Amino acid sequence: MTEELIIEIGKRAIETTALVSSPMLIGALAIGLVISIMQAITQINEATLTFIPKIAVVMIVLLIAAPWMLDLIGKFTVNLYESIPMYVRH
Repeated sequence: MTEELIIEIGKRAIETTALVSSPMLIGALAIGLVISIMQAITQINEATLTFIPKIAVVMIVLLIAAPWMLDLIGKFTVNLYESIPMYVRH
């Protein structure tokens, strides 16, 4: 197993992790921005107001995107396991 191969596997793992987590992070970012704008407009500066909506949005996005996320993780894992003989030869 060469250093380049290990770096490539790590790179693919990081890309997969970023793709899987991005829908929930983008949803939380969007709702946080909306709530922050509403707090600025109404001048209500309560830090705890963002927690419940963010949790709700993350859960909704997780329910919607779960099949795609599981498919992506499954493909990555299957590809990794199928490539083990190639990795051992190098």
